[in-house]
Amino acid sequence: MTDLAPDQDPDAKIEQPRLWRDVGWTARVMKNEDDDGWAVAMIKDGEPEPALIGPWTMGRDKKNPKPLDGNAFNTLVKTAKEFVRRHEQQLHASLHQSIAVTSGNARVTVSLDIVPDEDNPYATLTARDETDEQLAQLRVSPAFKLNRASATAWADNNYQRPG
Repeated sequence: MTDLAPDQDPDAKIEQPRLWRDVGWTARVMKNEDDDGWAVAMIKDGEPEPALIGPWTMGRDKKNPKPLDGNAFNTLVKTAKEFVRRHEQQLHASLHQSIAVTSGNARVTVSLDIVPDEDNPYATLTARDETDEQLAQLRVSPAFKLNRASATAWADNNYQRPG
């Protein structure tokens, strides 16, 4: 769905009551499919899907949406950026886990780095000592569960492939 004429610059600033585009973002006010209200979608330039969709305020006539304005657009951009940042942090945390354990008398940090390849996903399990020297590394299933017990068992078993 596009509101642009074929000859219109796709990067041009737009300030319309239901469509604003600037600073790498587009805000589009649309009918909420789930109820009688309105929603606003925030789309980052170059992305096929909205980064964020939320409710939008009704106008004074209680029938049409409140028009977008500069302040509302800036607030929406700030909210969408924060939402994207939190999502990226959560994704990074789920793909890169680390835990410190004691094995024997040594402190060992075990990390699990998941590569979510569509065709061949895998993970790398790595152990490092207190000086950050690599003690062991091996490829494991991306479903491997890294926790205190699994990390300690791997270190206590001389870094043999977990069973």
